[in-house]
Amino acid sequence: MALRHCLVAFLLAFVLQNGTCNGIKWLALFKTPSALALNQTQHCKQLEGLVVSQVQLCRSNLELMQTIIQAAREVIKTCRKTFSDMRWNCSSIALAPNYLLDLERGTRESAFVYALSAAAISHTIARACTTGDLPGCSCGPIPGETPGPGYRWGGCADNLNYGLVMGSKFSDAPMKMKKSGSQANKLMHLHNSEVGRQALKASMEMKCKCHGVSGSCSIKTCWKGLQELRDVALDLKNKYLSATKVVHRPMGTRKHLVPKDLDIRPVKESELVYLQSSPDFCMKNDKVGSHGTQDRQCNKTSNGSDSCDLMCCGRGYNPYMDKVVERCHCKYHWCCYVTCKKCERTVERYVCK
Repeated sequence: MALRHCLVAFLLAFVLQNGTCNGIKWLALFKTPSALALNQTQHCKQLEGLVVSQVQLCRSNLELMQTIIQAAREVIKTCRKTFSDMRWNCSSIALAPNYLLDLERGTRESAFVYALSAAAISHTIARACTTGDLPGCSCGPIPGETPGPGYRWGGCADNLNYGLVMGSKFSDAPMKMKKSGSQANKLMHLHNSEVGRQALKASMEMKCKCHGVSGSCSIKTCWKGLQELRDVALDLKNKYLSATKVVHRPMGTRKHLVPKDLDIRPVKESELVYLQSSPDFCMKNDKVGSHGTQDRQCNKTSNGSDSCDLMCCGRGYNPYMDKVVERCHCKYHWCCYVTCKKCERTVERYVCK
């Protein structure tokens, strides 16, 4: 009996210290069946991973939900692609809404996923405005400044402002609930979500199309458009690699997140922050959210994070032969098509022991 009381006390202390947040459980929307029409408010209760305030937003913004579901799918795909060459390869994100500790606690990995999720939902909404998929918005505003001689504004700009407003309402809603985990975790997640949106803003660039006689490009029609989400994710990955460990410490009359080793300065608005160190992800350990790297493919000739030395954590690797089918002996036919044959070749690949 005493042991049971001790266990309960330990678990309670753990939860209080590491109070998790529901801020990225909405990524479970990626599992939403395409057959679900989402044209009636009662459908919102059938969506997995939403907190009460998100269900309410769903009911009042039904037309947005298919776009938000698409954003969840983009986050899953982009995160796994971005970290495919790392020991932590974002595979646990597909467990949403029941994450392991790599994403449930205030880790460097959760910092990246919160930032990417916030960027992705705003990115997807902004693009949906441009393509006419959302009735509540249209093209972004024409900039006030002139683009320069030979240039003119036109086309349809990505509606970043609308994407940021509606995206942040939805993705930040769980962190603004009273019972949503510890104050430190909420501050961390809100900060990293804003870092994601700042990275998205920084990706806005001028895109142009040429006009003129015989391809002279005498006039360029231009608009403001966002870079692809994969480019934003790479920017956030660099921030992940240089993320700052913080502590929740009193400063003046309130507690703030400050750098653990450099608490003489405030946290920068552009840097990702985390509260708890991550494991090395070398060995499988569900208790700490590590899938391990056994049987992961590695690159024998690389010097980067996908190298067999780093990926396999010094355990060594095994070679295997893989058959690759590719196009070959392609011929151009007048006019105007190409025919190719299919060739098979064998390549040597490597997996971690």
